[in-house]
Amino acid sequence: MENELARLILDYSRPVRAGETLVVRAEMEAWPLLRALHAEVLERGAYPLLRMNYPGQEADFLQRAGAWLERVPEAEKAELEASDAEVRVIAPADPFATSAVPGELLARYRKAWSGLRLPRGRRTLTMWPTRGLAAMAGMSLPAYRELVRRAFFLDRPDPAGAWRALAEAQARFIERLERAREVRIRTEGTDLKMRVDGRRWVNSDGRSNFPSGEVYTGPIEDSVEGEVRFDLPALAGGRWVRGVRLVFRAGEVVETSAEEGQDYLEAMLATDEGARRVGELGIGTNFGVDRPTGLVLLDEKIGGTVHLALGQAYPATGGRNRSAIHWDLVVDLRKGGELLVDGEVIQRDGRFEAGWFEPPA
Repeated sequence: MENELARLILDYSRPVRAGETLVVRAEMEAWPLLRALHAEVLERGAYPLLRMNYPGQEADFLQRAGAWLERVPEAEKAELEASDAEVRVIAPADPFATSAVPGELLARYRKAWSGLRLPRGRRTLTMWPTRGLAAMAGMSLPAYRELVRRAFFLDRPDPAGAWRALAEAQARFIERLERAREVRIRTEGTDLKMRVDGRRWVNSDGRSNFPSGEVYTGPIEDSVEGEVRFDLPALAGGRWVRGVRLVFRAGEVVETSAEEGQDYLEAMLATDEGARRVGELGIGTNFGVDRPTGLVLLDEKIGGTVHLALGQAYPATGGRNRSAIHWDLVVDLRKGGELLVDGEVIQRDGRFEAGWFEPPA
């Protein structure tokens, strides 16, 4: 699987040219993929700069860094500035390694270090199946690897061609969405509406997040109104956050609760002023992912779900909200939910209505 995935990343998601430097960041659990990427990058005449973390390194840093939590070393900046592209691989040995780190420390760290990355268009966030991620999803490692294969379209005869077909289908979907004025989400515990007129929709086709499969925009900041319950649990900051309920008035969170992870939720919302507003509305289109895993990179792409990100908006959408956080939370519409555009139901029970989005075979 590692050789197939390495080629797909470099042929489709993050191509490199001869003479370029590609930084690859991952935990050591991803070494099979790193080895394959190292060989493939060299074959293309580029230089692979591997940055491997030992298991638990992030937790050690957060607990011991002191002033470095809010001060990025010049050496880190210089290395990134000298690089042409970046691939970051999510591959934790223990997804819960940072669970003992106070949410306040995580918020301080993200506020200072969030800018240490290459611009969109030069970076890819991807993942590698580990025993830790499989256990988090409640699956055996072989079953989890098969889910990940489907998520990357590696189960198809021409994976890169399948991604290009998805990109085309999403482009047609966006043509209709760009005429929309209001989006409404309705399901048990949720009735939320927001305006999107004048904002741009982005085709997330595997060039920045990989695997991907979503279209997204930045809603008008003060237009979000109503109540939402995020029914898919998510691992955030090394701990479970479940059953998050938010109430919005004039675009701002005014009430909060969580069945689990309330302290973390409050810490994230207190990061800065923009953390209490929505920076992104996304619609999942990847039907290769058919069950939640706890890993947002996968779960927010599930066909039949929508997600909202608290905090930073992507400038490409025209969104203006600014924050040190960008935290995606997912609503599952596959059991009794509806997604409406200007009063018209475009998705019911996780299935798109005819003429809106046709998943490629």
